[in-house]
Amino acid sequence: MANYYNNNTVIYHNGEFLKAVDAKTDLYGQSLHYGYAVFEGIRSYKTTSGETKIFKAVEHYDRLQQSALAVNLPYHWDTEELISATYELLHRNNLQDAYIRPLIYAPANMSFVQNKESFIVIEVWEMQPFLGEKLLKVMSSSFQRPNPKGFKITAKVSGHYVNSILASQEAKAKGFDEALLSDINGFVAEAPGANIFYEKDGKLFTPSLGNILPGITRATVLEICKEKGIPVTEKQITTEELLQADAAFFCGTAAEVIGFESLDGIVFKKDWNKSISKQIQDAYKRRVTSSSSFIAEPSKEKFQQEKIVLQ
Repeated sequence: MANYYNNNTVIYHNGEFLKAVDAKTDLYGQSLHYGYAVFEGIRSYKTTSGETKIFKAVEHYDRLQQSALAVNLPYHWDTEELISATYELLHRNNLQDAYIRPLIYAPANMSFVQNKESFIVIEVWEMQPFLGEKLLKVMSSSFQRPNPKGFKITAKVSGHYVNSILASQEAKAKGFDEALLSDINGFVAEAPGANIFYEKDGKLFTPSLGNILPGITRATVLEICKEKGIPVTEKQITTEELLQADAAFFCGTAAEVIGFESLDGIVFKKDWNKSISKQIQDAYKRRVTSSSSFIAEPSKEKFQQEKIVLQ
């Protein structure tokens, strides 16, 4: 298991910096009992200039707010304030290449009535690519993505990820690296924690919105394709179509861009290193580590006068 924290790890909790080992949560909390919380997955990188930069910090923290409001969790935090706090948190933990997990969670509440308050925690830890760096052996999952009429499917809600956990565990138990879920109509949807693209005859294809999480990394891949003049079509995709592809890849903040070796035991025909998909992977890596692709690092001055809890 990964070592997410130790006795010296610092977190940001409701406006204060404190040691993770000193933090407390309510065992009667609505988030613990019902999965009623929202979160983000964000990465920071050591850039080519040696600076620490958070990739698309504004987009991630804005989506955190949108997710909270979508499921009626009170939200009163400012994006710039949270970005500044995150840079300070990375500094206090001496991290550059890191994974960042902000979580908005609910108070003690065993009923289903709307809460009048919510809380925030931001945690950071060192993490390698979530799905590794080798090409993946993927299986079509027996699980489907949740019905979008039953959930706010575009929000990153903690409880949604029980579906992801079950699908991923099933795949690994059967000797695969990861799962690929369909939507409620049987079309290709996404991985347990990443979006999917496939390549065919020099073009890329990806599932259209509606039954998938509109990923920020997915949007970045679309930006890269536009810049490079690579045609991309968003459409409903069948498994049969995907099996005829030249190449395929998952993309997500944690996974970054990672290619398939095979789907359901059928190996993709194109050499990954000669594919357009590999060009996308390389371009993404350059983008996240480039010092020119980030907003300026926010000032940390506001934290110098704040109460810091480090017992």
